[in-house]
Amino acid sequence: MEIEKCICKDTNQEMTENIGQYISVLDIPLSMVIFGASGDLTKRKLIPALFNLFKGALLPKQLQIVGFARRTKSNESFQEEMREMISEESNFDSSLWNDYTKILSYYSGNFDDDNAYKGLKTFLEEKDRKSNLNSNRIFYLACDPRYFALIVRKLSQSGLIKKGITYPWSRVIIEKPFGHNIKSARELNKELALYLDENQIYRIDHYLGKETVQNILSFRFGNAIFEPLFNSKYVDHVQITVAETLGMEGHRGAYYDKSGALRDIIQNHAFQLLTLVALEPPAFFEARALHDEKVKLFQSVRPFTECCIKKKVLRGQYTSGNINGEIVKAYHEETGVVPGSLTETYVAMELHIDNWRWAGVPFYIRTGKRLKRRLTEIAVQFKTPPLSFFRTVECEGDICHLIRAKPNVIVFQVQPEEGISIIFSAKRPGPSFLIQPVEMDFGYKKTFQRRLAEAYERLLVDVIRGDGTLFPRFDEIEATWEILEPVLQLWETEQKPELLKYSPATDGPEESEKLFDCCEGNWRRL
Repeated sequence: MEIEKCICKDTNQEMTENIGQYISVLDIPLSMVIFGASGDLTKRKLIPALFNLFKGALLPKQLQIVGFARRTKSNESFQEEMREMISEESNFDSSLWNDYTKILSYYSGNFDDDNAYKGLKTFLEEKDRKSNLNSNRIFYLACDPRYFALIVRKLSQSGLIKKGITYPWSRVIIEKPFGHNIKSARELNKELALYLDENQIYRIDHYLGKETVQNILSFRFGNAIFEPLFNSKYVDHVQITVAETLGMEGHRGAYYDKSGALRDIIQNHAFQLLTLVALEPPAFFEARALHDEKVKLFQSVRPFTECCIKKKVLRGQYTSGNINGEIVKAYHEETGVVPGSLTETYVAMELHIDNWRWAGVPFYIRTGKRLKRRLTEIAVQFKTPPLSFFRTVECEGDICHLIRAKPNVIVFQVQPEEGISIIFSAKRPGPSFLIQPVEMDFGYKKTFQRRLAEAYERLLVDVIRGDGTLFPRFDEIEATWEILEPVLQLWETEQKPELLKYSPATDGPEESEKLFDCCEGNWRRL
């Protein structure tokens, strides 16, 4: 009698096989169409990202990139516009650029014109015929959000996209914001679902393509000494900061005035950072498991009441001022902004996650324009020891002052520099037993001594591979709008909180420090 053998499958081997399948996609022919090719995003981010991937031989060998926009221009003029932006980089390679232009072309048309889509289809099919190919297609919507549903509908009606998993496949990348509130987000998703399956829609948040953001997960779940500390027993509070020095440069005033800081940053970038530092470990590191844990976390966020909003969600707007000898306008004076606008350029909030891991730990989130420094970071501050055996000093040279014991802090630095730092106390040299806060740094560039891929480079490759791990699923988007809906509704009434004013090149409104009244600490300095 033959005894049946029980063989456990090697999970690592299975993962390697799956990765190999994804990489093989790079050998499949592809046409990528960018809607909004005349826009700032295309010039500053998308075309440079694709060029860097081209230089690294990380794109399909059979690729066509087509810019689609309303303005009439030739292929040559479009290519020259893109070249002017990319050639400013120190490592620009003109010979490679000449090769790159062979796969870069332009097509002019209006987003609402049926004939433009028919012409685009003919244009792509003609390129396929010349190469004897049947290309897969990616459509990148780098345009005004009001055109998202319209473009997808026209693409479907013209036969450029097909719902379901087909060969050749078609995928659509959608920039933020996905909706203006929960109602519009649901309406947009309902419209898209008529023409695309969920796995064909890639809602891009470029923060998730940054190395440090991805490294938060590896830091927590790949190191046994850290993950046990990420809970209410040891953590005092968590700060998430997304600070910008810019105002309304790049003619963003008209768009921003309809959005504001809450919709522009908190609902997407900041909340995605929140999930990575606070979510439970997924069963597997794959798209569905990770998205499921994110949704669970959002559903655990304590709902905002009117009283809580007035105390724990602050809104501000920058005034005119002087930055390095240059006079800058107040927000309501910016081009494209409605005079006297009450749109917020700064938000600071406290929220709580009511689950077993984080119950009682406040999470503080802030974002703002025209602040002192461009900085995105997550700071996890730990509780101070219950007993203080040592005296703590803060020193400048050989001159030291006694201070209160400083807590340990882990800081995930997202931008401008990418890295992780740990602040802890160490004994200061000398006969006295004095301890001093010190910092241990890990920097990506210094450690690996190589160019870090830009966020868009990583994310574009993931779309080509068909990997949706770093792209928010709709139920994630829906959950974030559900959290913020009470805030948005209150801010549209006469009961909305005061709009706090702050000067340019500062840390924001001083009143934001009041959020820490029931917590040890204050906002980290910018």
